[in-house]
Amino acid sequence: QVQLVESGGGLVQAGGSLRLSCAASGTRISFNAMAWYRQAPGKRRELVAGITAIGSTNYADSVKGRFTISRGNAKNTVFLQMHSLKPEDTAVYYCAAGPSVAALERVGSWGQGTQVTVSS
Repeated sequence: QVQLVESGGGLVQAGGSLRLSCAASGTRISFNAMAWYRQAPGKRRELVAGITAIGSTNYADSVKGRFTISRGNAKNTVFLQMHSLKPEDTAVYYCAAGPSVAALERVGSWGQGTQVTVSS
């Protein structure tokens, strides 16, 4: 059974930085796509950033220029470097993995989430 485990969340002041990590286990395949989503209280889950096996990336407009997604050297690992954090970035951040970024919400594997709280 595939398991994704996120880490790196926490409390940070506005303008600060955090780095989220995600590692998948329980599979021999290498996921083509990995991504970070977030869900704030009372809001729908949204795609923050996605990355493919060949390094193609896409970002939500709200995080462009501040967040960077990257894949690790270890198989099925992904990171999200977050700079210039804003209170509106406060959310539970989820890692997802699957055959394509577009398919993640339908058929992806998901982690349990890590809380990011940005204080003003």
